[in-house]
Amino acid sequence: MVSSFPREYNAAVDLIERNLARGLADKIAYFDAFGPVTYAALAERVDRAGDLLRGLGLQVEQRVLLALVDTVDFVAVFLGAIKIGAVPVPVNTMLAPGDYEHLLRDSRARVLVVSDALLPKLREARVRSPWLTATVVADSPAGGPDDGHPRLRDLLQRAAPVVTAADTGPDDVAFWLYSSGSTGRPKAAVHLHAHLRRTAELYAGGVLGLREDDVVLSAAKLFFAYGLGNALTFPLTFGATAVLLAERPTPAAVFAALQERACSVFCGVPTLFASMLADKAHAAAQLPALRISTSAGEALPRHVGERWRARFGSDILDGIGSTEMLHIFLSNRPGEIRYGTTGLPVPGYALRLVDDDGAPIAGAAEGALWVNGPTAAAGYFRDRERSLQTFHGPWTRTGDRYARDADGYYTYCGRADDMLKVGGIWVSPFEVESALAAHPEVLEAAVIGHADADELVKPRAFVVVRDPAAAGPELAEALQKFVKERLAPYKYPRWIEFVAELPKTATGKIQRFRLRDG
Repeated sequence: MVSSFPREYNAAVDLIERNLARGLADKIAYFDAFGPVTYAALAERVDRAGDLLRGLGLQVEQRVLLALVDTVDFVAVFLGAIKIGAVPVPVNTMLAPGDYEHLLRDSRARVLVVSDALLPKLREARVRSPWLTATVVADSPAGGPDDGHPRLRDLLQRAAPVVTAADTGPDDVAFWLYSSGSTGRPKAAVHLHAHLRRTAELYAGGVLGLREDDVVLSAAKLFFAYGLGNALTFPLTFGATAVLLAERPTPAAVFAALQERACSVFCGVPTLFASMLADKAHAAAQLPALRISTSAGEALPRHVGERWRARFGSDILDGIGSTEMLHIFLSNRPGEIRYGTTGLPVPGYALRLVDDDGAPIAGAAEGALWVNGPTAAAGYFRDRERSLQTFHGPWTRTGDRYARDADGYYTYCGRADDMLKVGGIWVSPFEVESALAAHPEVLEAAVIGHADADELVKPRAFVVVRDPAAAGPELAEALQKFVKERLAPYKYPRWIEFVAELPKTATGKIQRFRLRDG
């Protein structure tokens, strides 16, 4: 059931106080690298974070940049800022120093809260930011310097345990999220207080069926829209428990966390699911507590979903969301899964396919996917041109191409800017990648367009193999034959290049533009 919002509404107050009111004060809200945190302790930590930010001079609608690894400190500072009416801006923790300078200047953040392990990468960026007035350093499991800046743990101890919430409403700006930058410079999507609760009710409740007794692990980090919902909004809305990983979500780290905490819900990405299935060190590992998994970031290949179900006895709900829409709006559902498709629209969202002129497409023809729903960003900060390109009244252009079958199931056909026209016919890179990935020697693949001697575009594949020793002309020829047997002949990759790894964003999306530029 989707609730209505009162005129006075604060997302942080809602997410925290609902659990205290239902008697969950002593229940564990989070496990992070430093130990368990109860709902009561989290509530106090959020208030202390809000008080210390207010004490640093942060005012309503001013930004605080969060360059934080996944610990409870992220949750506390994020919600503490929202509670006092400020605007938290979580950013990717794996960027280069120059990227942080851009984000600090673009966001005009007044306060920076940074994990000590990341501080060295932001030293020069801090100095060059004309808006920044304070830097606070948070502890991370890896440890690091503080350069004389105050430590978050010390400021929290001195801050007031209760803070008054700002006078906000559901349509006030709550937080920003920068796009992952898979197609260029990241842009800040502006989200409102109502959006967090809406994603939880529509997807986590309506599709995932999240429960109070669930234990959730998200491989996607909190700075990413997908991870923010998985590990913050959803568990706090339903009174569940979340497990936070500060380190990289390697198969070893993920298997360990899933088993140690008996996680019932796992939120991953296609690359990680494939890597876990291929991980020989955990070939015999079982996950008896796992009831459901979710996947986003890129379409889940059919064979990965089927192998996961056969191995662990539970399904993966493949879906698609975006930074602009905050979370998943198209998804498979329990009991209605069709691997190889992205499923059906999430209740509360409307989808349409349009042609190159923006006219709606009927029937099963392929087209560009647009979405209409209550969680669309208000726009991009200081970027009117790209806002106008993406947001069209109530509709948001996703940049993805899909086909829809007679039953209403949507099948991913690739990014609009990644589509290839081969011999005058559109070819989806994802379709070719999926065919390659079905070969037992292939771990993952990426396909781009490449001009031949006649300047005609044909598919070119970059392939990561399970056994590097197998890479060579014979395997390349075998892969080309393998694809020809499964797809229309014109779709097979004319060139195959074996690589050690593919360039990806922090969220696991393949950066095909880097392959094109390389």
